[in-house]
Amino acid sequence: MDGNPFTEPCSTKALADAFRSKLVSATTDGVPFDVESGLPVTMVRKAEVARRSWFDFACGYVDRMWDESSPGQRKTVADTLTPITLALVSHERGAPLEAAIRAALRVAFNTRRRGQGQSEEVAAVFAWLSRNTVSVGDLADPAVFRGLLARIEKKRDGSRAAANTIRLRRITLGSALDYAVEKKLLDTNPAKEVTSKRRRSVVHQVDRRSVANPVQFRTVLREVAGIGRTGGKLVAFFGAIYHAALRPEEALSLRDTDLELPPRSWDRKRQRWTVSEWGSIHLTRAAPEMSAAWTDSGRPNEERGLKHREQGQGRTVPLSPELALLLHEHLTAFGTGAGGQLFVAERGGRIGSSTYCRVWEAARTAAFTAEVARSPLAKRPYDLRHACVSMWLNAGVEAPRVAEWAGHSVAVLMRVYAKCIDGGELTARARVLAALGG
Repeated sequence: MDGNPFTEPCSTKALADAFRSKLVSATTDGVPFDVESGLPVTMVRKAEVARRSWFDFACGYVDRMWDESSPGQRKTVADTLTPITLALVSHERGAPLEAAIRAALRVAFNTRRRGQGQSEEVAAVFAWLSRNTVSVGDLADPAVFRGLLARIEKKRDGSRAAANTIRLRRITLGSALDYAVEKKLLDTNPAKEVTSKRRRSVVHQVDRRSVANPVQFRTVLREVAGIGRTGGKLVAFFGAIYHAALRPEEALSLRDTDLELPPRSWDRKRQRWTVSEWGSIHLTRAAPEMSAAWTDSGRPNEERGLKHREQGQGRTVPLSPELALLLHEHLTAFGTGAGGQLFVAERGGRIGSSTYCRVWEAARTAAFTAEVARSPLAKRPYDLRHACVSMWLNAGVEAPRVAEWAGHSVAVLMRVYAKCIDGGELTARARVLAALGG
């Protein structure tokens, strides 16, 4: 090759013969040779691929999934890639402070922020990580991969991380390595090839003790209106979560046009408004609480399609007479905000989770005894959704219909939400006692 000799040291004769065979095969196949290295271009590409650092690859992986992911998924990927990347630092010579590395990774694993340019300090950390994280090809070594799995199961203080945290880290790692195989950086995904200690799958289930029955819910709801200046605006909000199993972000996105609201009538005898018919809620959007850093628009709490639904695909939820009455009262007292939005903060805009959680906690404390208040019963507003789904199931509504109303699969429904409402245990025991003739 231009008369220049090239050499490649090999530790054994067998390796030398194998290397020579590759050169002969490339020559026979007409593969061009690289003038800089003297190697066939195919071997040069493989060498370059093998040297690609994990940090550079991880940034590419983030860019690959960015447009296809929700803001919440983007943040989760960044949160899980950070400890994975820290576990793959090859050595610590000249390493920046860990706090500086973590801050830089929050930028690196955010496609939009990284594309806006970085400060000199962050750029310096990027360069260090690019030089000092292991190559993607090294993960094909079972020893390296097992060591990585052991490290990502630990928290920063060395104790074992929560089961759900480990699960999310493994899912992200496995997905990233699938992408590495797609990019031909690895022949196979080591997560599927390397045997490791099998961890018992921990399925998230609703704590039955947290599920409130209708009387308990109404007891707390009566206190909500008197909590601060915002409490009155949240009565129907909590009602929508409990009676229609709405996620909080779905309830906060409700507009008057989403409601098929049955009429109310005045009961002269009881001197109060009543509703006797059912209506419907047509859900089409949700606005999860999320930092502007992870949204496409650069604005916080960006409205998106419904969870587990294609963009534009909605779902219809039954609107009970009791919830209809709460919504009528809300509209009469507060009207709607911009665009017909039902639930609006005192100064306009979105009601934050810190606000509605604080109101619920205060109402719950006022409604319950100290002992019950210390229990998990209806501890969080989201527990009201669990209570609604459990109530539907225990009322005898068939599982596929409940799953459709709640907006998830039947499998998730039966695994996570199929719990007895509070107090159902006594009824079940009474039935057993009756069967025994007691």
